[in-house]
This record gives sequence, structure tokens and C-alpha cells, in this order.
Amino acid sequence: MNNQPGFHYQEEIDKLRERFRFDFVSLAWVQPAEDRFVLTWQYASGNLNERYKRIVLHSGKGIAGIVFKTGKPMLIQNVAADLNSRDLFNYPIIVAEQLKSLGAVPLWEGKRVVGVLLAGYRTEDRLDESSFVLFQQGLETEFGAFRVKEGAHP
Repeated sequence: MNNQPGFHYQEEIDKLRERFRFDFVSLAWVQPAEDRFVLTWQYASGNLNERYKRIVLHSGKGIAGIVFKTGKPMLIQNVAADLNSRDLFNYPIIVAEQLKSLGAVPLWEGKRVVGVLLAGYRTEDRLDESSFVLFQQGLETEFGAFRVKEGAHP
């Protein structure tokens, strides 16, 4: 994974949080092969605590794991309505940050997903389909060294 020199991810997610008035924005990276390609949340803005740093996800598990595995954005407009409360342990970032409405987009490097950008609110139904599309369009095609849309030119 190439981190773009001079690109300050923390500053950028702080700006995204302000611009779209999110309560929380976070960025997860896929860790190298020696770490079994797990995903960990590396940057956060608007976080309630530091618990996000201890979350480790495997492909297909949790928000980041699902977005990583499918390569597709994921929207949960209302956590209480869209997820079974008994399954919340599978979504530790939702629990840790008390998120109620959120979306996540894959970050591409070449033909592989290498990261996930998550944004959300602590209020139900704040992020709907149209505002999630506006958020994705607001990212344009790149975020640092990564493409936001599959097939976008580097």
C-alpha cells in the first residue's frame, strides 16, 4: 500500500467530517500479509474514545470487512431497524462509537481494495441514500493515493 507523501489523512478526515457535518469519520487500512491481511481503523475524527484502535477485522466481518470483501459501498440508514441487536457484536465500530446511521466506501489501489472510509452519525436516519451519494461524489475519484471508485483512473 502506497501512502501518498504529503497527504495528511487525519487532516482530510477532519475536513470531511466538518464539510458533511458527520459525527464520526474513520479510515481503516488492510494490514500486510504477515498480519494476515486484517483491517484496522487507523485514523478517526469525532471519536468518543480510543477503542477504535483496538478493533481488528477479518475480510467479510464488520463494516470494513464487508466493504473490503465486496468492494462495494455500504449504507446503514438506521442501525436499530437495519441490524438485529443480537448481531451488533459483529459491528464493533458501531458499538464503540454509538453510531446510528452510517456509510462506508472502499478505497482502491490498482484492482484491490486496500482501505475503507467510514462516515456516520449518532442519530437515526441522518444518512440516507441521496446524502450518501452526495458524500461519495464529494470525494471525487481519489482520496490520497487511493481511488474511491473502481475503474477510476489513477
